[in-house]
Amino acid sequence: MYYRAVMRVDIITKEYPPEIYGGAGVHVAELVAALRSSIDVQVRAFGADRTEQGAHSYRTPAELASANAAIQTLGTDLTMVGDVAGADLVHSHTWYANFAGHLASQLHGIPHVLSAHSLEPLRPWKAEQLGGGYAVSSGIEKLAYENAAAIIAVSAGMRQDILRSYPQVDPARVRVIHNGIDVDQWHPVENTEFLKSIGMDADRPSVVFVGRITRQKGLPYLLRAMQSLPPEVQLVLCAGAPDTPEIMAEVQELVRVLQQTREGVIWIERMLPRDELSAILTAATTFVCPSIYEPLGIVNLEAMACGAAVVGTATGGIPEVVEDGVTGRLVAIEQVQDGTGTPVDPDRYVADLAEVLTEVTDDSAQAAKYGAAGRERARDHFSWGAIADTTRALYEELTR
Repeated sequence: MYYRAVMRVDIITKEYPPEIYGGAGVHVAELVAALRSSIDVQVRAFGADRTEQGAHSYRTPAELASANAAIQTLGTDLTMVGDVAGADLVHSHTWYANFAGHLASQLHGIPHVLSAHSLEPLRPWKAEQLGGGYAVSSGIEKLAYENAAAIIAVSAGMRQDILRSYPQVDPARVRVIHNGIDVDQWHPVENTEFLKSIGMDADRPSVVFVGRITRQKGLPYLLRAMQSLPPEVQLVLCAGAPDTPEIMAEVQELVRVLQQTREGVIWIERMLPRDELSAILTAATTFVCPSIYEPLGIVNLEAMACGAAVVGTATGGIPEVVEDGVTGRLVAIEQVQDGTGTPVDPDRYVADLAEVLTEVTDDSAQAAKYGAAGRERARDHFSWGAIADTTRALYEELTR
């Protein structure tokens, strides 16, 4: 009897435990864990050596130590390509890894699948961080998208963005497979001592933000909106990893001004372990996602799994996660169609955000109902097991 050998898939990523700073890294870690029960997964990631079996690390070549960050990325990609030999399929995540995936596909004659967690044409502010490297990253992404055997969009909204940004891509090659959440790992955690240690009063209404300090996360809009909320409402910012010194300086000034006018403004810049972050989310009256660009937002699922109501901008994939009036509230936004996601009327968006946050924090009983419904939705619709099954089925379709 003939037995088919176990499929081998090489996953290429910039982020992988223990070096994770965003949603793409969380996605890769969870997907790999779910896939390994049925296929051979080899992870090829940027960064320091890893001890996990099947996880291989790659550093920037020494010759590129002083190069532009985009060029360093391509150099690291090149060191990975040869090692993909023997794989049945290569799967890359974000533009950082797309070049390696594209070249490995060509060199080894295997399909290249890429997951779209964000799109360079819709993040023009990255030019602040990368300079001319932004043109490089944009060109590499375009090359990979137009040649990939399949593209996984993490939301229907992201699929629309892909087809609009890259009209040469065949729509049949773009599949929607949502991000997921492990509700066994992310769950309500009661830890009053930890909350006291950071200055958070569990008896007062609170708004919690978790995210990187980058233009797409919309943090400056939130900080302006908080000026209009009732004085008893706390703000807990778990925010770090700024894209540029300029946006960090802007956020620092807005926080300083806010702290002069109200108490209970808490800013935690360090990356928190899951149990501590879960305790903050569990205690929150509402979690807020004021993003102006968000393909899906794993952090919204994390908050929902911890039983927090979610207030999010009605943009990108957020409406596919947050059910308005059921698991939280959506804030309407009209956006400039230049790729930046900037509100057409920033003052109106800030006012609308403040109004919705005030509504939710004023009614703790309703917020608790939103939170309970959110955890149920996270459990029923966004399990990693189901996402891994759908992803594996795509792999099998491409390697027949």
